[in-house]
Amino acid sequence: MKITRITVWQMDLPLSAPYWLSGGRLKFEQLDSTFVRIETDVGHSGWGEDCPWGESYLPAHGRGIRAGLEILAPMLLGEDPRALDHINRLMDVTLPGHFYVKSALDVACWDLLGQSAGMPLWQLMGAQEAARVAVNSSISSGTPEEMIGLIQKASARGYRVHSAKIGGSNPAADIARIDAISAALPAGEKVTFDVNRAWTPGVAIQVLNSVAARDWIEQPCESLDLCVQVAARVPQPVMLDECLQSFGDHLEAWKRVACEGVKVKPNRVGGLTKARQIRDFGVSVGWQMHIEDVGGSALADTAALHLAASTPDENRLASWLCHDHLAVDPVPGQGVRNLDGFVTLPDAPGLGVVPDPDLLGAPVAVYGA
Repeated sequence: MKITRITVWQMDLPLSAPYWLSGGRLKFEQLDSTFVRIETDVGHSGWGEDCPWGESYLPAHGRGIRAGLEILAPMLLGEDPRALDHINRLMDVTLPGHFYVKSALDVACWDLLGQSAGMPLWQLMGAQEAARVAVNSSISSGTPEEMIGLIQKASARGYRVHSAKIGGSNPAADIARIDAISAALPAGEKVTFDVNRAWTPGVAIQVLNSVAARDWIEQPCESLDLCVQVAARVPQPVMLDECLQSFGDHLEAWKRVACEGVKVKPNRVGGLTKARQIRDFGVSVGWQMHIEDVGGSALADTAALHLAASTPDENRLASWLCHDHLAVDPVPGQGVRNLDGFVTLPDAPGLGVVPDPDLLGAPVAVYGA
């Protein structure tokens, strides 16, 4: 099997409502997504999607993905997409770093490997059967009353795990939000308080030692160094996210006892190949993990949740579905969908999601014959 053509589409994905995080300092209304199809000489086609969460969330943006594909795609023509380690080494030699640029290509190669083997991705990743994966809501920053209202709406849709976006320079406001949400949380439901790096260590330590909640606290400060200061001085378990861009970052976090859990996002770390390496390391050191993607349609969500579904129960926390926040659906009826707070993975060979190119519009680039 050889790669003969790589086609690229760009699609704007408007959110169904404006979304605020990091204490309200970051606002998002639309995502810029890139879809990739890899065609082969045996008739199989594999799909992947790369979608940063806007341009201010991480050092990543949609135009950067498509610029990187101009460099990477021609180098993959004629290669066997099933040779995943070779494909990733070739991409890393051709374009060092820029992990987020490589994710859609890597996922499309996994899709082709699964189709060739006649196996769904969760099975290729080592599972005997796909776990039924819990999914969590994502609650935009706001007043305590606004956030509680959003949690109640999510509960009515079956969500039993919530990620509440807090953070900022006003400790009293965050103490009030945490206390109010904790008091209003329905029995049997859980919450993670996600700061999205908005606190300084002093604010984090003040807030977290003033509240009764012992729920997960996610990414309290900007960098790993700052989060290490906090983790040793607060009673809550710490989850790291945005400061972890590579396997080396995860190794350093473990060595420095910076957290008890991490977010594993294929788009951020370079695709499923590297996300699986990180997941396996997390299992070996006893971390608990949310495995989900940075953004995108149900295609991107499904790719990440194949990895989640092959993760041991004791290490797997709930996953987020970006497509649940979108006003459009470019892969209608396909892939993972929330059903009473859980999703079931496709059992078709490969990824199990095949976009209709007509719904994506005209390609923005084609590489190969």
